[in-house]
Amino acid sequence: VPMGVLSCMKYLMFIFNVLVFAGGTCLAAMGVWVVVDPAGFQDIVAARAVLSAGAWLLLAVGIALSLLGFLGCCGALRRSRPLLLL
Repeated sequence: VPMGVLSCMKYLMFIFNVLVFAGGTCLAAMGVWVVVDPAGFQDIVAARAVLSAGAWLLLAVGIALSLLGFLGCCGALRRSRPLLLL
């Protein structure tokens, strides 16, 4: 495989993982907002227990995606196969 193709794949994987990290951070921020905000979503969330659990689930998924995106970025830059497989 030519070296240029490997370099291109490295940067494409890095960009994809940055997007996953950004999306996870946004999900986590929305989860925190829904859980903490006393005026906005709290009235809707307090009415149904399922929505409250959904807010915590949104927060957990956001944190997990942020962690995976960060590890993927590190793996792409270092060309670490275990980090990319994680």
